[in-house]
Amino acid sequence: MGLILESPAMMWLGLLILLLIIEIVTLQLTTIWFAGGALAAFVATLLGADSTVQWTVFLVLSFALLLLTRPAAMKYMSKGHVRTNADSLIGKTAIVSKEINNLAQTGEVMIADVSWTARTREDGCVIPEGGKVKICAIEGVKLIVEEVKEEK
Repeated sequence: MGLILESPAMMWLGLLILLLIIEIVTLQLTTIWFAGGALAAFVATLLGADSTVQWTVFLVLSFALLLLTRPAAMKYMSKGHVRTNADSLIGKTAIVSKEINNLAQTGEVMIADVSWTARTREDGCVIPEGGKVKICAIEGVKLIVEEVKEEK
């Protein structure tokens, strides 16, 4: 009789360990909630619950944890997310290293010691070499810029 009670408990313990390993490998905050359900079902088994109660506890708790706590956990995990690479350039100021003239298909800016092809939003706008520009957007490999007027 002890073996019968230990077998479901071992199954829930094994499932708990497997789900934790999957979560550690993927870090997707999905299987961790099912691991919580497996832990509750394991405890229910130790308290003598039958298999219907074990599975009910597992499913209800797993989905409740997934639906109620995952959004908050994802929001917390993404807090302080730093934009990387090119996206971090938007809003920064750069120096024009080659005159920007959309009609002549010319224009380059230097930012963080890297040369970028640059264009303005309007075709008639020409920004001379040495001018300052603000990066508004990135389209492909080109920066879309606007001139920064010097205040006097």
